[in-house]
Amino acid sequence: MAGISVRRSLALAVAALLAAGVVAGCAHRGAAAPLVTAGTLPSASGTLGCGQHRATGSLQYTVTVGGRPRVVIVHVPAGYTGSAKVALVLNLHGSESTARTQEKFSGMDAVADKDGFIVAYPQALIPGGTGYDWNVAGEPLIDGSLPPASAASDVTFLTRLVADLAGRYCINPHRIYATGMSGGGRMASQLACDASRTFAAVAPVAGLRFASPCPGSRAVPVIAFHGTADPIDPFNGHGKPYWTYSVPAAARLWAGHDHCAARPQLTSGSGYLRTAYAGCAGRAAVELYAIRREGHEWPGGPPMPAAITGVLGPQSDALNANSLMWAFFEAHPLP
Repeated sequence: MAGISVRRSLALAVAALLAAGVVAGCAHRGAAAPLVTAGTLPSASGTLGCGQHRATGSLQYTVTVGGRPRVVIVHVPAGYTGSAKVALVLNLHGSESTARTQEKFSGMDAVADKDGFIVAYPQALIPGGTGYDWNVAGEPLIDGSLPPASAASDVTFLTRLVADLAGRYCINPHRIYATGMSGGGRMASQLACDASRTFAAVAPVAGLRFASPCPGSRAVPVIAFHGTADPIDPFNGHGKPYWTYSVPAAARLWAGHDHCAARPQLTSGSGYLRTAYAGCAGRAAVELYAIRREGHEWPGGPPMPAAITGVLGPQSDALNANSLMWAFFEAHPLP
């Protein structure tokens, strides 16, 4: 029954897309691509995106959703053959940033190559600073204003992107995940509530929130990373209008939603404190890594130019977020 639910979720997204007359096919550098149809969506044993030769490395695509062209960078791991279903991770950039910056900032391509999963870096659409902001439902932008009434639904965009990529690549529908930095972490948190039948687990970095209301009833596995000295999204809350309560409070809210044991296990490591809630419904788990004395960063990411590190703070070497979240994702497929 779980496989049917996953297929139905993807099918409904694409059916709605087709009904609206929207072409959701990707195009690499303007080349035409096949249209994904509801009748040919992949299932647990299907092969829509399988058996097709695809280039490895990072490719930039344009996806048109709701009449709006959207940018996404897709990194296909070295050794990808298209003959076996692989996991897909959406990696969302922070506020006033871009897909290309997030690809460099997070350093996830190397882990994707090592462990054989596809990572996609979508780009938001609301202009902000030198980049773009996500439309997190009901939440202010970083300047305190609300998203424009005409702003596209990014939950719709990201779920349709999953269906689109499943038509092009050999994607395992039980292993679709989302992560993101700061505003992208808040967007990933939103996906866990609004698209819990598509995304098996989420991993917000410097952006863990709990959407209210949270319509999804499924217990969603969540792993989060946050610096205790973060000046942009403060660990203890009391930040900008979109950032009121603390990160530990957000973890507790997710633990309550997932029906986890009330008392978490605390593990202190070199430079971090891990808070882990177990005994959750549906074999879910909620984990929070608090990185001591670190700022607004992607723990373990590659060194970045001064223009970026001067604003975001140095990358932590206390732990590697990419390796930890991938191990967490591997342990939590969609049931």
